[in-house]
Amino acid sequence: MMQQKRKFLSLTVVLGVVFLLAGCSKKVAKVTPPPAPPSAPAPTASLSASPSMIQQGQSTTLSWQTTNSTDITIAGLGDVPASGSRTVMPSDSTTYTLEAKGPGGTTDASARVTVNARTASMTTPSPTDEDLFAKNMKDVYFDYDKANIRSDQATAAQRDASFLEQHASIKVLVEGHCDERGSEEYNLALGTSRAETLKRSLLQQGVSADRIKTISYGKEKPFCAQENEQCWQQNRVDHFTFEQ
Repeated sequence: MMQQKRKFLSLTVVLGVVFLLAGCSKKVAKVTPPPAPPSAPAPTASLSASPSMIQQGQSTTLSWQTTNSTDITIAGLGDVPASGSRTVMPSDSTTYTLEAKGPGGTTDASARVTVNARTASMTTPSPTDEDLFAKNMKDVYFDYDKANIRSDQATAAQRDASFLEQHASIKVLVEGHCDERGSEEYNLALGTSRAETLKRSLLQQGVSADRIKTISYGKEKPFCAQENEQCWQQNRVDHFTFEQ
C-alpha cells in the first residue's frame, strides 16, 4: 500500500513538471506599432525680375510662384500670395528674397535687380537759322568780265532759292565780287551787275524781294590774293551773307 502511494506521488510530480514546461514554452504575441503618418510635401518657390537691369527711375516686375506653402514673404514687400507679380522701382541694385513656409518645411528663392546710374541726356540743340544758312547757302561763280549765271552754277542758284523758300525767316545780303583786273570803278559796276543778276534769279523762283539786299565790293575784298587764274576764279563770285 505504501508502495502504491509513492508511485502516485511520483507520477503527480512528473505530470506537474510536464505541464510547467509546456506553459513556459508558450510563445508571446508580438505588438506591431501603427504606421507613421505620411510626411507633408516640401514647399517649392521661384522668383524672377523682368527686366533684371534698369536705369535709375525705371521700374521692373517681380514674378513668383510657390507650392505647398502657407506663409510667403518677400523681403521689402512683406506678405504676398502663393503666386503673383509686383512692379517695383528700386533706387539702387537690390537682391529680392522670397521665403516660403509650409507644413513640409521652408525654402527660399531670390532675384537680383541691377540699377545703373542715370546717364546725362545728350540733348543736341536745334540748329539756328544762321547755322542752317551757313550749311546750305552756296556761292555762285562767274566767268571773267561776265555777269550772267553760268550753266554749271544754275543748280547752286536754284538750291539757294529752294532753301530760302523753306526758311522764310532768313534774309540775305548778296555781295558782288570781282577779280583784281580792271579799274576800281569798272569792277564796282560789274559786282553790282552780278549781285543783281543773282537777286533776279532768286525772285523768279519765289523768294520775296524784301528778304534780299545787294552790295558790290568790286575788287576791294578778294578771297584769294595770288595772281593766277585759279585765284581770280575764286574772286569772281556772288557771296551770301546772313542778314540779322
